Amino acid sequence: METMAQVIAASVAPRRFVLQMLAIFAAIALLLSAVGIYGVMSYSVAQRTQEIGVRMAVGARPPDVLRLVMGQALRLAAAGVGVGLAAAIVLSRLLAGLLYGVSVRDPLTYAGIAALLGAVAVAASAIPALRAARVDPMAALRTQ
Repeated sequence: METMAQVIAASVAPRRFVLQMLAIFAAIALLLSAVGIYGVMSYSVAQRTQEIGVRMAVGARPPDVLRLVMGQALRLAAAGVGVGLAAAIVLSRLLAGLLYGVSVRDPLTYAGIAALLGAVAVAASAIPALRAARVDPMAALRTQ
């Protein structure tokens, strides 16, 4: 003898497991993307320290440098989100059997994920951008 709740729980257990694993892998992928964006932007700022120093020496203010670095990060993130959205639309048929109550082409879901990835990109590139905005022009021009 089993209760109806136990019968229902047993019937959806395989699907629940697959979705939990998918959620875990998605969270790991989001973390890896944040670390990757941070690494790329940090490397870019380190390579461009002299250029940023010259810009600041000739009159660029820290907000200008911040806008420059964040603009580069957001362009990269927008390209990645665009490619990812295109791939998601094409490959969404593979996940159609796992979705319940959500359309395969739900625009709200796609917009929400794009906004989440944009926020992750902004957060991951904020530290290198702030570091670039604090570059001392004299110290940057002295190092060759």
